[in-house]
Amino acid sequence: MRKLLLIPVFLGLLWVGYWFIGALVLDRALTGWIDARGREGWVANYDDVAVTGFPLRFETVVRDVELADPATGVAWTAPDFRFTAKSARPNEITAIWPAQQTVATPLERIEITSDRMQGRIGFAPNTALELRSSDIGLETIALTSTLGWSASLESGVLRTSRSDEAADAHDILFEASGLRLAETVRGRLDPARMLSERIDGLRLQAWVDFDAPWDRFAIEEGRPQITAIRIDHMRATWGQLDLRAAGAVTVAPDGTPEGEVIVKATNWSEMLAVAEAAGAIPPSVRSGLERGLGFLARLSGPSETLDVPLTFRGGLVTLGPIPLGPAPRIVLR
Repeated sequence: MRKLLLIPVFLGLLWVGYWFIGALVLDRALTGWIDARGREGWVANYDDVAVTGFPLRFETVVRDVELADPATGVAWTAPDFRFTAKSARPNEITAIWPAQQTVATPLERIEITSDRMQGRIGFAPNTALELRSSDIGLETIALTSTLGWSASLESGVLRTSRSDEAADAHDILFEASGLRLAETVRGRLDPARMLSERIDGLRLQAWVDFDAPWDRFAIEEGRPQITAIRIDHMRATWGQLDLRAAGAVTVAPDGTPEGEVIVKATNWSEMLAVAEAAGAIPPSVRSGLERGLGFLARLSGPSETLDVPLTFRGGLVTLGPIPLGPAPRIVLR
């Protein structure tokens, strides 16, 4: 009987040892990673790292953290950054960003405030920490720039998961509501203020393939680049405008897309009016576009709904038979 009683005591001591060794390894790995960035020329500062939560969790807090990548000039500072994980599953964490943080680039400094910025993130159980899944929730996000612009988001969610279709591909879902654009952006898109102040809803469901995995080396050495995008479903609602899209493109090493996306636009004539007011379409061209697109709309269904391909080919982009100009480059910095 005495030997049987010793079994739970022995198991308890093993768990205590596991937790304290795990906490020590976590502390040293995190501080070691930050210190290594400093030796590589980064600005990499922090005031303190604390690991608590015994015995069931690892609860880690990094206080007064500052990181700046010399290659891109992008810097991030925050009063604290927290993440927790169950002791039995340390590779699945809950990350909690502070209510106020700052992102700086060589051109501007952006203050970010939020009521909630929190997510569950799953990594592969290895030293590379390859991203397997994420589920990040956003509530009442506000951005204020030193260049004078501001933007906000009422709520949003970003979910990703490793895809079985390719080694480095991810399935991505992004949903947002109550998006208020920066005044400079809105001024370019809608200078006549024909649309509402906010974009009511945005939903994107896509599959994206990369040329390398998203792991710790993606931060240390360079961002993986997109090689293919498949939009399974995209919908944006802005006032009376309703825009939907689906299709696929491949992306060349220089960032040039090649492929086709089918665009379905409701109240498309209002979009032309907005584009004309924004200066994207000269008044002399609008009537011809309206006649041509109206003909295409009547071929595909109701005249107020336009169903037309957006084609990327040879470095150019066309909407149906209408050339729009050079295709945008898709490059992650």
